[in-house]
Amino acid sequence: MTMQASGFFTREEKEQLKQCIRDAEMNTSGEIRIHVETFFTGEVLDRAATVFARLNMHKTELRNGVLLYLAVVNKKYAVLGDVGINSVVPGDFWNEVKGVMEEHFRNSRFSQGLCLAVAMVGEHLKKHFPRHNHDINELTDEISFDKVD
Repeated sequence: MTMQASGFFTREEKEQLKQCIRDAEMNTSGEIRIHVETFFTGEVLDRAATVFARLNMHKTELRNGVLLYLAVVNKKYAVLGDVGINSVVPGDFWNEVKGVMEEHFRNSRFSQGLCLAVAMVGEHLKKHFPRHNHDINELTDEISFDKVD
């Protein structure tokens, strides 16, 4: 039987991931989302870009959304930032984030790897997009699962 994305994390892990996102977003106007799918076809970055668009992550005011994407069956993952954050992070930053994820994923510590990645992204967002009094949470902190087509 194939592992389904919606059952990939325990309820506790889902809550932990949501809290990691909340903690990372406390000091920034940036937005972070996690999306987990069971399976996809094609290239992982193309699929992550499609999910990014379907989740309306490009509609944040400062274009500073970041998606952490994971496909369970494919064992593929990607980190995708919008143009605002891409214009200010170092060129190798997304690969560093993916490296942290990979280190933990290899040992089946998926929620830990994602939480650390969220924290890294949050630190960079905080530097370039600090939180202001008028900031609102533009995107949900909930993890999304499976197809968003």
